[in-house]
Amino acid sequence: MSDPGIRHAVPADIDAVLAFWAEAAEGTSISDDHAGVARLIERDPEALLLAELDGMLVGTVIAGFDGWRCSAYRLAVHPGHRRRGISRALLAAAEARFAALGGRRVDAMVLVRNESAHHAWNAAGYGPEEKWRRWVKPLDG
Repeated sequence: MSDPGIRHAVPADIDAVLAFWAEAAEGTSISDDHAGVARLIERDPEALLLAELDGMLVGTVIAGFDGWRCSAYRLAVHPGHRRRGISRALLAAAEARFAALGGRRVDAMVLVRNESAHHAWNAAGYGPEEKWRRWVKPLDG
C-alpha cells in the first residue's frame, strides 16, 4: 500500500467529510453538520486534515490550536483501511502543524467505549490522563 496523501480540507470537501464521518467515525459531535464544518474551515483553513489514497477519502483528523492548547478531534480511518498507518500519518501531520505553531502538548478527545481507538492512540504514543474529566455545556444558538 502506498502512503496516503495528506491535505487540508476545503469547503468543497464538507459533504464528503460528513458522509465519511457517518461511516467511519464513532459517535457524533454537536458540530457534525455542514455549518459546523464550514465554520471550522473558514476560521482555521489548516485545521481539518484529510488522508486520501487514489483520490478516496480514507482518514481525517482535526488539528485545532487556539494559541494555548493543541487539540486533536475526529481522528477517523475508513474501516477497510485500518491498521495500515493512516492514523499515524494523520497524527504526524497534526503534530508537525502544532510544532510549527509553537504548541507544547496535544490533547485528544477519545471515546471511552471505543477500544480500537485506544489502541491507535496508544500506538502513536498517546496515553490517557485519568486525573482530568471533561465538563461540557452545549450553547443554545
